[in-house]
Amino acid sequence: MTITLALIAVTSAVSLSALYLNRKILNDGMLIPSRVIREGTWYELLTAGFLHASFTHLLVNMFVLFFFGIVLEQNLGVAHYLALYITGLLVSSLPSMVYHRDDPTYATVGASGGVESVLFGFIFLFPTESIYFILLPIPIPAWVFGLVFLAYSIYESKKGRGNVNHQAHIAGAVWGIVYMLIFVPNGLDHILTILGLI
Repeated sequence: MTITLALIAVTSAVSLSALYLNRKILNDGMLIPSRVIREGTWYELLTAGFLHASFTHLLVNMFVLFFFGIVLEQNLGVAHYLALYITGLLVSSLPSMVYHRDDPTYATVGASGGVESVLFGFIFLFPTESIYFILLPIPIPAWVFGLVFLAYSIYESKKGRGNVNHQAHIAGAVWGIVYMLIFVPNGLDHILTILGLI
């Protein structure tokens, strides 16, 4: 079993248990920044990434992780891939900690930060590969998709509508690129080669 499939299995098991068997798992594991500051429950920065607000939320995240994670895992190796995912979960929690630390009513869950880190790690390695939407089967270059996704996330984050944690999406996406540049051997050379600068 690949690490990607293991992450999907564990995340699905924990999320479904929290949603349908024991809500205490959800309540104790979700990220509530004010609780983290007040009670020192720093584990929430990680545990929230294994919980989801609904079955659809879980399905979308695991769908994206499956299609991009397996390819990235094969190219990075297990250690870098797992490090990228776990640090993506942690880094993507930081905006929530900063902006909502004084709001006891704010809570967030989801693997989106880690998943976006994986997605943008894929975009970094394969910027010219085509990405398809199920409802819009038109090939979109990965780098174009990445820019559109970031622009949309920034726009929605400024609007502050709905319950989607766009700040986590942005942080996870940016971290995916940063990780690839700093920690993956020859990451900088790879992108400079694609840009035709070396």
